[in-house]
Amino acid sequence: MGPKPFFYHEKPMLPILFASVYLSDLWYAVPLILVISLVYSGTRHEKLTDIFQNAWRFALWMIGFLLIIFVVFYLMGKLAEM
Repeated sequence: MGPKPFFYHEKPMLPILFASVYLSDLWYAVPLILVISLVYSGTRHEKLTDIFQNAWRFALWMIGFLLIIFVVFYLMGKLAEM
């Protein structure tokens, strides 16, 4: 069969990528999501109550979007193991 290319691996690389992410590192996302949602809402509204309401909605939307991306990558990793 000839030599294998340098990027060929017997096992998929996706589980290795997930193994490098520790659960404690995910706590850095909490203040980041809060700050992003507050700044985004602050540029759209002037009243403080409107800013906080929109920031809450935007933060939930962002968390949901990130969870969907995580599930897709997780399923890709499980399919690669098969």
